[in-house]
Amino acid sequence: MTVIDRADPPRLVPARMRPRDVMRVGAVGLRTRPLRAFLSALGVAIGIAAMVGVVGISSSSGAELDRTLSALGTNLLTVSSGRTLLGEAAKMPVDAEAMIERIGPVESVSAAGRVDDAKVYRSEEISEAQTGGISTHAARLDLLSTVSATVRSGTWLNGATERYPAVVLGSRAAERLGVGAAAPDAQVVVGDVRFTVVGVLAPVPLATELDDAALVGWPVAETALDFDGHPTTLYTRSDESRLESVRSVLAGTANPQAPNEVDVSRPSDALAAKQATNQAFTGLLLGVGAVALLVGGVGVANTMVISVLERRPEIGLRRSLGATRGQIRTQFLAESLLLSALGGAGGILLGTGVTAGYALYQGWPVVLPAWATIGGLATTLFIGALAGLYPAVRASRLSPTEALATP
Repeated sequence: MTVIDRADPPRLVPARMRPRDVMRVGAVGLRTRPLRAFLSALGVAIGIAAMVGVVGISSSSGAELDRTLSALGTNLLTVSSGRTLLGEAAKMPVDAEAMIERIGPVESVSAAGRVDDAKVYRSEEISEAQTGGISTHAARLDLLSTVSATVRSGTWLNGATERYPAVVLGSRAAERLGVGAAAPDAQVVVGDVRFTVVGVLAPVPLATELDDAALVGWPVAETALDFDGHPTTLYTRSDESRLESVRSVLAGTANPQAPNEVDVSRPSDALAAKQATNQAFTGLLLGVGAVALLVGGVGVANTMVISVLERRPEIGLRRSLGATRGQIRTQFLAESLLLSALGGAGGILLGTGVTAGYALYQGWPVVLPAWATIGGLATTLFIGALAGLYPAVRASRLSPTEALATP
């Protein structure tokens, strides 16, 4: 008897999908419904662009602050008159400036003295009540260099003009007085005396009080405006490494009899505080961007659910031809990821463009942290995976007969 050894019949093993195949079948839905895909990707792009733009603009602003502080210096300390125990305005000694100059690490000192009774007006016809918040200050000649200020128009006081009725206006003071530029015929009334505007300052970041001031020479303030010679604000530049030690002795040196009546501050701290406020506002804007991104993710999920409903015959046909549930699931998940990736890439480009445009408009350096772009793309892929997970699972659970029976 001949024995025939029959081998087991071969089993059909589904073909494995290569990455290229996954990309190709995942892009089918995007190619067949381009408008819907574009609108869904646009929702994701807006959210990512908002987040990237906010981070980029905030970083560019911070870089500009660092550049400003580096240019202006962070070693400026301001000594100003405070209040007495009775709440009255205190006065620093006339020789406070000379005493501070004796401190070893102090590199330079300059002074300004407020002339309270000298109000500033555009002309004698202006009502006395309409001062515009402009104050008059006697200024030393080296004040400009000490506070790192610049003259926008005209010139600064010098050895000749400090003895005559010549005035330099701060940026806001000039604006309120309607003085656009320094000129021989540009005059303002300081006290009861007409002063010629010889200069207009640019904004002074480290001494913002000077923006609202009319600055006159120390000698003319004493002779023409009854200035008593007591400085109200001293500006000091010190060795950066010994700044805190200088700060601790400034009050006692400026007014040894009443150091509690002297206030010592560091103007650069005010700029840092302003930056902290901007960062808090940036956090709020990031929250808005996250909400926009969430809305975009919901749009992607909605698109994928509708795509599954519309393509049930296609799913049934693929299942009948041997596609496994895993392959169907991979197809729709890949489509969702592609849709989100397109939106993320567009959002990153848009956010980068907004950051660069705004920074260049403001004259800031363009700074966009790498983590913002990488994180933005990773976030879109995560949103895409979540948005496509349910539709993909739902599509894979359709049986071939059920899917083909769909009209």
